[in-house]
Amino acid sequence: MDSREYAFEGAAPDIHGYAHVSREATLVGDVTVGPNANVWPGVVLRGDVAPVEVGRQSAIGDGAIVHASTVGEKVMVGHGAVLNDAHVRDGALVGFNSTVSDATIGEGSIVAMGTVVPPGYEVPAESFVRGSPATVTPLSETTIDPNEVFEAFSSGDYANLAARHEDLFE
Repeated sequence: MDSREYAFEGAAPDIHGYAHVSREATLVGDVTVGPNANVWPGVVLRGDVAPVEVGRQSAIGDGAIVHASTVGEKVMVGHGAVLNDAHVRDGALVGFNSTVSDATIGEGSIVAMGTVVPPGYEVPAESFVRGSPATVTPLSETTIDPNEVFEAFSSGDYANLAARHEDLFE
């Protein structure tokens, strides 16, 4: 077990053999990291009061905190984001320094940088979320091209980048 992986009350982190987890990340308790996911330096995944799950091909950016939350497949969580008792569905993007607490982000949604999604929000699929507190607009009612955004921040690119950092990841 790496020095930054800690069991808690009998539950220990479970990292898929094809995942990339930085030696500088901290994983506590009931944490699962799926295949081809990548967890960058300074990340805290804390599964003590409830599990933390990071799905296949998802990226958790530098300094993000994920507590008692579920991150679906092909999700991008930006640098410095905080997820607390959150559910982020497949293909969503949570921008840098955003906070999502006791809320759900729908599949394929985009949460803008610095957004605060307060408790009780159920963001529908394919929405654009911004502001503090958050406002929600269907992506179809914006000028945002979600394919362009997801291509620019593709977790596949992050997985390739993680694989090139031989000394940073296990």
